Amino acid sequence: MTFSKVPFKEYALVRASTNAKAEYDSIQLPKRSTSGSAGYDFYMPFSAVIPYKQELMIPTGVRVLLDKDKFLMCVPRSGLGVKYKFRLKNTCGIIDHDYAFSENWGHIMAFVCNEGSNDLELKAGDRFMQGIIMQYFVTDDDTTNGTRNGGFGSTGGHSL
Repeated sequence: MTFSKVPFKEYALVRASTNAKAEYDSIQLPKRSTSGSAGYDFYMPFSAVIPYKQELMIPTGVRVLLDKDKFLMCVPRSGLGVKYKFRLKNTCGIIDHDYAFSENWGHIMAFVCNEGSNDLELKAGDRFMQGIIMQYFVTDDDTTNGTRNGGFGSTGGHSL
């Protein structure tokens, strides 16, 4: 299991910025802060202010390759949640094993909300969410054989 960057072309496609190349070059891959940490910290690839009661899509520039029986659960860092009422728009992000093989290279996106009472400033390099690698199980009678090609809602329902 490994984290890696998506190709620059993929990052630039979703991050229309004059500084996209510099942002991409400075992307830090997720890592744990201590040997006892369950979560891998994700770092802001750019600075942003999220106004009170507003949302922001953060393209992380990161993908994860997982064993077939694993997924990555993404949640906000607890300090941001407690101090600033910062949350992921979908409350908890699930990155499936097969997402890494989508057309977008498995680019992990974070849709975040500031539900606090003040604007929230996140600087490039700040830790903003954590991903926890978890194992999952399937039932003995599972016969699923579908494939994915996309992100949010791509396996049925409404895709973004």
